[in-house]
Amino acid sequence: MKGFVDHVVIVCAGQQIARHQRAYGTGTFVFDPLHYLALIETKPNALDQAAPLQGWDLPEVFQHMRHLLEARMGNRGKREFIQILRFLEAMPQAVVTAAVTQAIQLGAIGFDAVKQIALARIERRPPRLDLSAYPHLPRTTVKTTAAADYTALIPGRAA
Repeated sequence: MKGFVDHVVIVCAGQQIARHQRAYGTGTFVFDPLHYLALIETKPNALDQAAPLQGWDLPEVFQHMRHLLEARMGNRGKREFIQILRFLEAMPQAVVTAAVTQAIQLGAIGFDAVKQIALARIERRPPRLDLSAYPHLPRTTVKTTAAADYTALIPGRAA
């Protein structure tokens, strides 16, 4: 552990593993919520009582996502929400917030949807190809297949 005037650095095996702002007040704690998410992932019921998360100022859309996940999936929804929070360790908060907002708008409630949307934003992939800009390309139309049409595939039977 190395203490500086304005911050404290925690080092393990020569590698910096944490850096916190220094607090001079008696009994004052400074938490970085991202450092505790791995622990909370192992104990998801501690999500509401964890002191490091109490003062975390996340956009309201995260609480909305949590309520939707827990309403649909129960305790598994809480675990999915923690995965979304852990995604903040790898992605900027603005990207994850936009992905959560878009996932809610699309009705795609879950970690996988948020991850896919965020990765698409980072890679700047268009959500879908707009063929109206390419009128020279042939249009495809696919008809719905009736179940009876599959009988033609059985040898000795005709539709």
